Parts: sequence; structure tokens; C-alpha cells
Amino acid sequence: MTDNSTPRKDAYVHAFRDDALGDLDATGIAERIASREVSVREVTEAAIARAESVEPSLFGLAFPDFDRALTEAERPHEGVFAGVPTVIKDNVDVAGQPTQHGSAAFAAKPARADSDFVAQYLSTGVVSLGKSRLPEFGFSASTEFMDAEPVHNPWNLAYSPGASSGGSAALVASGVVPIAHANDGGGSIRIPAAACGLVGLKPSRGRTVPDAMDKTLPVRIIAQGTVTRSVRDTARWMAAAERYYRNPALPPIRLVEGPGTTRLNIGVVVDSVTASPTDDETRKSVHATADLLAELGHHVEEAPMPVGQSFVDDFCTYWGFLAFVISNNGKRMLGPDFDRSATDNLTRGLAAMYRKKIARTPQMLYRLRRTYREYAQVFQKYDVVLSPTLAHTIPELGYLSPTQGFDVLFDKLIAYTAFTPLNNASGGPAISLPLHETSQGLPLASHFSANHGDERTLLELAFELEQASPWRRIQDAR
Repeated sequence: MTDNSTPRKDAYVHAFRDDALGDLDATGIAERIASREVSVREVTEAAIARAESVEPSLFGLAFPDFDRALTEAERPHEGVFAGVPTVIKDNVDVAGQPTQHGSAAFAAKPARADSDFVAQYLSTGVVSLGKSRLPEFGFSASTEFMDAEPVHNPWNLAYSPGASSGGSAALVASGVVPIAHANDGGGSIRIPAAACGLVGLKPSRGRTVPDAMDKTLPVRIIAQGTVTRSVRDTARWMAAAERYYRNPALPPIRLVEGPGTTRLNIGVVVDSVTASPTDDETRKSVHATADLLAELGHHVEEAPMPVGQSFVDDFCTYWGFLAFVISNNGKRMLGPDFDRSATDNLTRGLAAMYRKKIARTPQMLYRLRRTYREYAQVFQKYDVVLSPTLAHTIPELGYLSPTQGFDVLFDKLIAYTAFTPLNNASGGPAISLPLHETSQGLPLASHFSANHGDERTLLELAFELEQASPWRRIQDAR
């Protein structure tokens, strides 16, 4: 399919072409700019043209700000990704742009200043084309809405791109930009990375600069980061973020440039603590990844889950708590026009669920905080734990739509996102890698967790796997 045609919803779409961006990752584009082979203006114009070509199919942009991007392109840039185009997820503040949080329940005004994390993100030298879309308040695992077009997966437009960083992931996977901001409160970096065939690293708690709202949470589940198409881009971004802000409570990552030499003890978890078993395709993909790791010389064995069924209940209650806080404080937090009756079925359902469980809050918070220690105990024996990123293959759009009843939708979400929330509650790092594909030709990812502060081991292993089993590129998919 050409990138200027009107695709069917069962078709794929991408924007890769012979322009200033080519098929390079962010590192490659930055090198072209530094060598003066291309200018920042040229790559910005190319990214805008790509966005305009695929946006009618993907719907990944919440707030395009192309004129500002072109103005920024004329200014000097410094940093590891100086001049590289990007997008920023629409739940953090960028000066002069509204922060709508994917919600139709209020009308956001332009932010007065960049948020603390956005300042860290922009310090890498990137040029933002605008804001990317997310489901309402980032609560869902699919970027779908009550009364608006969903974000589509570029690998197959009939399928979900994941969430909540679904807009960012769709734009990176389709070739509009090589790197995009994403954040993760229950899997929202790793889930869309898995759905769109990208690298998605959720950093350790405290690794990057927290935004103001992140710091107010009783359990700090949100991590800021990126989605990329290559391990080296993720590794370079993490090193640059560390140069901007180094948390003395965590071991340094430094720049990781290739595979490690140490053979690792790797535990394998195939089924989650939810009542839903992992589907057959996903199960086979995890075993295939385990076999590859063994062939590479790592010691691989089955491992137990560090938490039980009560974790699912507690995390779901906390999920509801977040919706309850927004629903009851939206006018103060988001603006006087906030109307909680205009929130979607998922937000309203989560808030209502929490109201019934509000008395359990102290015990829930205690147990979620305790997962830090329970998670760390696993890594007394293992260097890394391998699992699925998601418990079943990517669903079609509509399967996780917020237009359906809350109880049905919520059960589906729990079954789908069974593996990722533990890293948010515990604060441990994890990376999703698109090592396999489904029978439908869609990406199928493996998930790797490490001890607190050990992103370096994850990146070294990711480099090794990327070299041993390179993932398919969308521009070569057909």
C-alpha cells in the first residue's frame, strides 16, 4: 500500500519514504543532522508531511502544532537527539498547548509552562510536532473513546494500538517520528510498544523527573519514558535523561551500547495471577523467547509469581481510587467547567467501584507498598524475569471500547493487562520487545523485568536479543 492512499480498516499504513528521515531511527537522524547531511528544518518538514499523510488513517495526534515545530527547527539545538522530531503525550504540560488528558469532560486551556518532566525530555534536543492522543485519563489499555475516532494500529487499522500511550506508539511505528514521549501507570509504555512493534522501557521508580501529579500519588505508579523503534535509541535516551537528572538513590545506568557478556539467571512466568490463562499464541511466543535465551547461553527456568490474587484486587482498587479522585476533584484539578457526567463509562465505572471499596483503602495502600519488597525478593535468585507483555494477542478496535458496559469492559482489561501492573506498584523496571508476530501478522512481544535500578541489565539483554532475532519492520511487512 502506498502512504497516500485511503486504506481499508483491515489494511496497514506507514509513512516511510525517501526523504530527510528515510527509515532511520532517532540516533541515525541525529547523526545526519550533526554531519550537516540534512538540516533540522528538512527533517521537521519531512515529519510534518508524514504526519499529514497518515493522520487521516491513524488519528494519533491530539494537538498538532506544526507551525511551532517549524519555528523551533530554526533555533540551535543541543543534546543527543538534537533536531530529531517527536511528539509528547497529551497528559503532561507543554507551554502554550492544552493538556486535554483524552477527555471530553472539560476544555483545557494552554499550559503556562513546561512540566518538570517535559523540560527533561526536551533537554535531549528533540523538536515536538505536538501532542499525541491517549484514552481518557490514561485509564484504558486501548486508545478508544465514547464519541470520537479511535487511534488505529498502523500494522492493521482494524486493531488496537494499545494504550495509554497509543497515539505516540502509532506515530512512531508508522514512521512519522522515530521517538515519542510515553508514560506508564499500569503498562502504558509497554502495552502500546507491544501492540505496535516497538521498544518500550518502563524505568525504575524515581529514575526520571516526576511530574507534579506523579509526586502526589500515595503509591507512585507512574513512570515517564519513551517508545522507540530501536534498542539503541532507548539506551541513548535513558543515558541523556540521566545526565539531566541523576537520582542518587539508584545505581547509574550510563550509556549502554551493546550486549553484556555476563550470562544471566532468567526466571520464566507464563501465566499471571488473574483468573484468565495466557492464550496459546502468546504462550508459545514466551517459550520461543526462553529457548532463544537458552541458546544464547543464559540459564532459564520456571519462576513463581511474587504476588498472589490479592494483588489484582488491590491494584484494581487503586485504579478506581485514581478515577474517584479525578471525578470528585476535577473542577479544582482540571478547570471549573469539568463535568464528571461527561466522562466515559470506564472512568465513571472505576470511580463507582472505588466508592464501594473506600473503607479498604488503608489496607490496599499498605499491601501495594509492600510489593516493593516482594518484587525485590525474586531478584535475589534471578537477574531477569521473562513473561508475556500481554496475556493475549492484540484485540480488534471495539473489543475494549468504553462505549460498552463497565463490568464487561473491566473484566476484559484485567484479562488483557495481567502482567504489566506489578512493575508499577513495585517500582521495578521492565522492557517490552517485539520479538514475535501473531498468525495475523501483528507484533507479539516479550516482557523482561529486573531488580530496582537495574535498567542496564535490561538494555544489555535487549541489545543481545535485537541482534539475535531482529524484529520485523512495518515497511517490510508486505
